[in-house]
Amino acid sequence: MGRVEAVGHDDSSRDAPLEAKVLAVSDGVVAGTREDRSGAALEDYLTTAGWRVVERAAIADGVDSVAGELKRLAGGFHGMIVTTGGTGFGPRDSTPEGTRAVIDREAPGLAEAMRLVNPLGRLSRGVAGTLGTALVLNTPGSSKGCVETLDAVIDVVGHAVRLLVDNYDPHPHGG
Repeated sequence: MGRVEAVGHDDSSRDAPLEAKVLAVSDGVVAGTREDRSGAALEDYLTTAGWRVVERAAIADGVDSVAGELKRLAGGFHGMIVTTGGTGFGPRDSTPEGTRAVIDREAPGLAEAMRLVNPLGRLSRGVAGTLGTALVLNTPGSSKGCVETLDAVIDVVGHAVRLLVDNYDPHPHGG
């Protein structure tokens, strides 16, 4: 049986760079006592991987601050939001709780794959999920760890983001 071509879809949008936003969750960055190295590392990595970073932001740790900023970043946005920081066991580490408070659906396979990149990944409480037409990924606060964990899923997140809006070919063919 031959493949049925989708009618009325413009494949050129599949070639356009996907958009991303980077959110640093750090009391120190917000207070100006720490440089946002992990946010910069994520922006560099995403740009090299062919994504267009359209916004970088920083907020203080806290369930409400994370939840509120994720809602703001996701409003009318179709792309990926990558957080860095707040996924560990520190008393103010609450990025996963803030993320869970606002996401529509969790994507546990992504979070699990991100945790498997190195032994310290087992200490990450980061989650992944969808918020409207945005994919949200929590990464650790270290500049090395955030890039490593994102690298573990970069090969599939573009497809996931496209499916949030345009599900005309949910099972891509070939490699």
